[in-house]
Amino acid sequence: MSLQNTLRALADPTRRTILNLLKQGSLPAGEIAACFDMSVPAVSKHLAVLKEAGLVRDRREGKYIYYELNASVLEEVLLWLNDLKGE
Repeated sequence: MSLQNTLRALADPTRRTILNLLKQGSLPAGEIAACFDMSVPAVSKHLAVLKEAGLVRDRREGKYIYYELNASVLEEVLLWLNDLKGE
């Protein structure tokens, strides 16, 4: 995943909120959408951006799609930022 996609995904407050929700573990898309005052398709678009950036992974269980945090991409961003700071 490109750093540009990752930073673009992190720039949006809704997507950062979704990542915070996923810190506790995987959640079905419907449960994530229920946390926001926006349409389900709008939340799905945010999830797609996060997935494209590699920040979340999804898996299907029956008719539900569960999303989980992919911390390895965040670790790469932190390493880059620390390198940029000279640490």
